[in-house]
Amino acid sequence: MTADTSYPAIVDGHNDTLLRLIRGRGQLQTQFHEEGTEGHLDLPRMRKGGMAGGFFAMYTPDKDYRGDEPLPSRGQEVPQDYALDFVLRMFAILLDLDRTLSPEFSLVRTVPEMLEALANDRCLAIAHIEDASPLDPELTLLPLLYDLGLRSIGPVWSRTNAFGHGVSFDFPGSPDQGPGLTEPGKALVKACNDLGIMIDLSHLNEKGFWDVAELSEDPLVATHSCVHILSNSARNLTDLQLDAIAETNGVVGINFNTGFLRPDGATDTSTSHTEIVRHAAYVTDRIGIDHVALGSDFDGATMPGDLSDCSKLPALMASLEETGFDASDLRKLAHGNWVRILQQTWHH
Repeated sequence: MTADTSYPAIVDGHNDTLLRLIRGRGQLQTQFHEEGTEGHLDLPRMRKGGMAGGFFAMYTPDKDYRGDEPLPSRGQEVPQDYALDFVLRMFAILLDLDRTLSPEFSLVRTVPEMLEALANDRCLAIAHIEDASPLDPELTLLPLLYDLGLRSIGPVWSRTNAFGHGVSFDFPGSPDQGPGLTEPGKALVKACNDLGIMIDLSHLNEKGFWDVAELSEDPLVATHSCVHILSNSARNLTDLQLDAIAETNGVVGINFNTGFLRPDGATDTSTSHTEIVRHAAYVTDRIGIDHVALGSDFDGATMPGDLSDCSKLPALMASLEETGFDASDLRKLAHGNWVRILQQTWHH
């Protein structure tokens, strides 16, 4: 599937492409299968960029794209019935792409399926729910979503829900905001461990992070976060959090959002992708190459101007190589560390 063979195929920790596609409604195949000028990700641009796929997020936005009544303002809890409706619509898009674009596009549910897609140059998608608001606190829906293909979940977005508390986007700001996981949140951690669903710590506040660290039997993972000491966004990870991730053999996917990369926290497209390299190098130096990956936030954030879509990923890989990442490092960062993490968390 990938046209650029100079570097290892990239599996990305987070994109919001389904949120973009849901606005297109009847034009899903056209929007994803043909090269576009809007958004950051489609199959032709993935081929150009050497991108094999990644975690496709299903997220309930503050703005209701169905045209119904507006949702609560940012930071407030969204209604569970609306969140479930929206996520099921997104899941339907993902399943439709899996059906209609086969064999070019595969929703993978097991590591062997993931490895097969990588070996055969097929685009792979991992179903991820960003914010557990669609779930009932009793978790009766979780096994159903697992059977549909759900393999990764972030308990919160940057707002409160029945399971925990998210961090704001404050800059400068600390991730130490609010209380830890609720009792349903703690039960969610155990249920995900039991089913084999990866838990994503991105957007979770610091007390919630430490609750997961205490409760979970799986490696700690933040699919799309950056380094707090380099950019003091409340969304970024402190050194102690990075250390805890390494202690559990976990992974951090470096976010490409300019506001999480820059020392001044500015949302600025004049930012260079070398800021991504700076964060990746810091994580590598502190906790090792086995614990760093990519988590772009394509279609959900402001990208550096020289990484305006996924077709530009070879330039990022070249910059990483020039900085001192060797072939083995690049393989781990591009997809090897994600494969290892999923081998450890997808128990079934």
